[in-house]
Amino acid sequence: MKKTKVTVLLGLCLLFVGASVQVKAQTWTFTGSMKQSRNYFTATLLNNGLVLVVGGSTRGSIISYGLASAELYNPATGTFSSTGSLNTGRYGHTATLLTNGKVLIAGGTNNTTRLSSAELYDPSTGTFTVTGSMHATRGTAATLLPSGMVLFAGGYDGTNFLSSAELYNPLTGSFVLTGNLNNARAGHSATLLTNGLVLIAAGDNASGAFTSAELYNPTAGSFANTGSLHTARAGQTATLLNNGQVLIAAGQGNGANGGYLGSAELYNPATGKFSVTGSLSTPRYLDTAHLLNSGEVLIVAGNHFGSIASAELYNPSKGTFSNTASLNTPRQGHASALLPNGQVLAVGGYESQLGNRLGYLASAELYH
Repeated sequence: MKKTKVTVLLGLCLLFVGASVQVKAQTWTFTGSMKQSRNYFTATLLNNGLVLVVGGSTRGSIISYGLASAELYNPATGTFSSTGSLNTGRYGHTATLLTNGKVLIAGGTNNTTRLSSAELYDPSTGTFTVTGSMHATRGTAATLLPSGMVLFAGGYDGTNFLSSAELYNPLTGSFVLTGNLNNARAGHSATLLTNGLVLIAAGDNASGAFTSAELYNPTAGSFANTGSLHTARAGQTATLLNNGQVLIAAGQGNGANGGYLGSAELYNPATGKFSVTGSLSTPRYLDTAHLLNSGEVLIVAGNHFGSIASAELYNPSKGTFSNTASLNTPRQGHASALLPNGQVLAVGGYESQLGNRLGYLASAELYH
């Protein structure tokens, strides 16, 4: 009888311990709001742990396409504060954290004028200064190379889809041309691989989305074709996984009903080929993606016949997506950043359900 009581008590203790170590369900909670609502802007984690928010577009009593204002998000206080302003307002630009701790802001659009200009943000002074200009006006992905230089390849200048590429040299503050892409493209992704090459994947041109991919070799300064994707897409996310493969997910294709894609593929640098992996529950584009400390990939919000609030997790070991907590506010064209504490900040964007007058967002949320 005593043995039975002991066994029961031990079982209850184990149940209690098991319950106490259960993983807390993930959720999104509101944090401080930006001083300015904005869409198509950038959010960059600085070396000091703050997040730099730059530019974008908005609409209040009047339309503003090309904001010059910038803000800093402080994770410790959950608040935004103003910092220096750009010399030229812009949206749809790139933002790259350089090895010297400064942030390179390049390209984009001001109202209807496409820009080739670039600026540097210095966290130590909180100011922006003009640096060299690109050889072409291009809204394209920017990739920090191991050398400290930044690669800009392809893009669209308002008239033509580009095959040219250039490098920004922080030491000289200038852009220099490098080899040309084999296929002109915009809306592609650019991912630095663990072998030092850069994967340029998919995108679109005058004929629509396509499947080709290329590798940029910084040593040779040239591009070479690699395996093709299984699905033509543009505006997808590309995330380097811990195993060295690249997850290409969602985007827009050439199909009917907006061409929203829920499919995903993996690029294997060892074989130079793409393979199909699990699909998202909700097709989307204008979303963001982050590799979490767990090794999973968080896909955040986006557009699917309007702004959506859903978020999904990709599990590399299973090759599947699963739904996780939804944001409190549907948003597309937002920006997000992985914070040092492992949380993800999603900020700003556009909520189409509110209409063009009210849809631009200043709110921010944390995934934890």
